Amino acid sequence: MNFTETRGNDGRRPASVSFSEAILSPMSSFGGIYVPEDLPELGLDFLNAHRTADYKALARDVLAAFEPDIAPGVIGRALATYDAFDDPANPVPVIQVRDDLYVSELYHGPTRAFKDMALQPFGVVLSELAQQQGGHYLILAATSGDTGPAALDTFRNKANVKVACLYPDGGTSDVQRLQMVTEDAPNLKVIGIHGDFDDAQSALKRLLASDAFRAKLQEKNTLLSAANSVNFGRIIFQVIYHIHSYLELVRQGAIDMGDRVYLDVPSGNFGNALGGYYALKMGLPVEKILIASNRNNVLTDLINTGRYDLRDRPVIGTTSPAMDILKSSNVERILWDLFGAERTKALMEQLDKDKHYELTAEELARLQAIFAADFCDDAEGKAYIQQAFENGYLMDPHTATCFKAYETRRAKPLKTIVYSTAEWTKFSPTIANALTGEVGARDIDALRTIAQAAKTTIPAPIARLFDKPIAQTSVIDKERIEEEVLAFL
Repeated sequence: MNFTETRGNDGRRPASVSFSEAILSPMSSFGGIYVPEDLPELGLDFLNAHRTADYKALARDVLAAFEPDIAPGVIGRALATYDAFDDPANPVPVIQVRDDLYVSELYHGPTRAFKDMALQPFGVVLSELAQQQGGHYLILAATSGDTGPAALDTFRNKANVKVACLYPDGGTSDVQRLQMVTEDAPNLKVIGIHGDFDDAQSALKRLLASDAFRAKLQEKNTLLSAANSVNFGRIIFQVIYHIHSYLELVRQGAIDMGDRVYLDVPSGNFGNALGGYYALKMGLPVEKILIASNRNNVLTDLINTGRYDLRDRPVIGTTSPAMDILKSSNVERILWDLFGAERTKALMEQLDKDKHYELTAEELARLQAIFAADFCDDAEGKAYIQQAFENGYLMDPHTATCFKAYETRRAKPLKTIVYSTAEWTKFSPTIANALTGEVGARDIDALRTIAQAAKTTIPAPIARLFDKPIAQTSVIDKERIEEEVLAFL
């Protein structure tokens, strides 16, 4: 399968690239990104054939349907990373929380967040491709809290790869920050910036598209790639767990094969939702994808009104900080799939230039045929956390936003799959406040409060963070990012 460009071709790059080329060099003409030229059709025959398949067998066959130019041995080693999850036989448990609501827990990997589902195997694939080509790569990552720890973990001490990870100083939870700044492998660099995630992501995309920056890297015999979901190597692994979660409902007897379900996704950069969209297009029986946002509800506005408007709209700090994002990169892939490259280029250029765009009525109708959206404020989120806990389920504040969309945006009484993107340990002060009213607690104290209330233990990888020395101390103005990265190399 080959990949094409969301904004068309500039005449300087190839109009079509292979899967491995799209992974190694993820930015395309005019600042766009890569998308599959077409998607494989799986359908009910594929689902029935995998009714009893374990996660790795399902993943191997979904990947094979894309016909990647990657050796089966590399794929096998990549998927073997799931053996390090809490339950290698079932790395993504799906738990019933209400009569028709099920939670797909995506956080049972090493950094306790859903980014491990894609980045653990992706790290193996990218490193092995780099070694095969004899190249040395700088991997850029920008994080709102979860991509950073997962990218650093997967690339730690990997051959032929160095990682520079950008995060907004003060814009992550303490646990997320500690997961990054205690990393001491020599091929990893963590850079805090004075700004928000959108600043970090914009800097990443600017460097990825900069010929001058690439030239400076070439002087150091280094090539450039990315670990954010602008890289389709991330997205392909995110398609799989949507299919798995549906099959889990079949296996549990909650639905019959072929029944339609709602997918309910907490959305920041839209990669998780995009994985669900591709699964739908490949044949998964999905009624609609519910997009749950926090107060940074630009996606809610887009889906409900057709307007993407960033004018006079600062990022709002919330209790679900991984979703404190206004420029959602993967919306671009949806625009391309629905409206084509020419229209996508026009819309994205207008957003970059004027900070807004508006879909036509016909375009909005096509978007709304697939997506519905609502947002959840902090007080509502805490109420959902408390309510779920009283009913025996402990969840984080990002998962909580999905409960609002579940209650308000379903037109039919169908089974709904909520995607839980982080373990409770990542955002303990918010959860402790929701459960006990505790205010201003340090993460370690909040973790103990929750563990006592839930009669559970703090996972060892999280507990150890508070005793590890700080190895990464860089916090800089965003204008100095390129200088800092080059100094690291």
